[in-house]
Amino acid sequence: MALYPLPLAMASYALGVALLLTIPLVSDSHTMAIVNLIGLAAIGAIGLNILTGYTGQVSLGHGAFMMVGAYTAAILSARYGMPFWVGLPAGGAVAAAVGTFFGIPSLRIKGLYLAIATLAAQFIIEWCINHIPWISGGVQSTIYVPTPAFLGWEINTEYRRYFMILPVFMLAYVAAQNLVRSRVGRAFIAIRDRDVAAEIIGVDVFKYKLLAFAVSSFYAGVAGALWTYYLKIANYEHFILSTSISYLAMVIIGGLGSVLGSVFGATFITLLPIVLVYVVEGIASLFGFTYFAIADFLANLRLIIFGGLIILFLAIEPEGLYRMWGNIKRYFRFWPFSY
Repeated sequence: MALYPLPLAMASYALGVALLLTIPLVSDSHTMAIVNLIGLAAIGAIGLNILTGYTGQVSLGHGAFMMVGAYTAAILSARYGMPFWVGLPAGGAVAAAVGTFFGIPSLRIKGLYLAIATLAAQFIIEWCINHIPWISGGVQSTIYVPTPAFLGWEINTEYRRYFMILPVFMLAYVAAQNLVRSRVGRAFIAIRDRDVAAEIIGVDVFKYKLLAFAVSSFYAGVAGALWTYYLKIANYEHFILSTSISYLAMVIIGGLGSVLGSVFGATFITLLPIVLVYVVEGIASLFGFTYFAIADFLANLRLIIFGGLIILFLAIEPEGLYRMWGNIKRYFRFWPFSY
């Protein structure tokens, strides 16, 4: 509890945990599916924020590292009969090893050049999975995974899947909060702010850059493995380049350099297409259009809004939703005084 020394902070986080535990009691299956998707996205977004937000290393290969974790878990469960609680850390470990390898160029390059190097990782990993039959299984690069089980209970409903995802999310969140407040986290931030100055004061820049890639890829691998167990299928189409861009949008909109901001961003990006569907369907029904008539328009509208929001947040509020949340808290803390 050293993370939250103030009684008010401890009480607020205890309330948050209590709310998370009561969600299944007041939600139907459809709502639970949405909550599960947010939990899965938040784990991956926290990992990318450690690399991009805290260490300043731009990555366009996050989806590829999720793909590595997904196929590792699928192979272990479908071919060797391993339980999901073995596949999860194994997926993270293999993704961390692959991510560390592709993070080696970060010693010599950064910014746009590093982004292109990680983009190459996306294409290389995707090609390997599609063209090596031992990995992909051969037919459409698809591996079907048996229903995960724990202590004899099959995790086959949205409610049970929630209690598979929730502990992993909470562990990932608390571990990230601990990491960024530790000596390692301070080294990450020093490298992000000025890598030359960090090296002068004794920070091993190469070691910590690789460590950031390893930690971020581990999170991505665990998120990918969870996706596999959630959908009961591993397929590369779930982790293509647009997935990497979506995760980058999550950390930018949520707030670079903030663990809680990653959760905000994951929630926002996951809910955005769902809200769009309801809004466009409502408008279309007013004018007598069918859903199929507007489906193509809806897909393009989602991409336009994605791009527009990223530009908007970068221009107006670069620190994202987390900064807005901070402003709201500050307003009530000082209310009714302005300062």
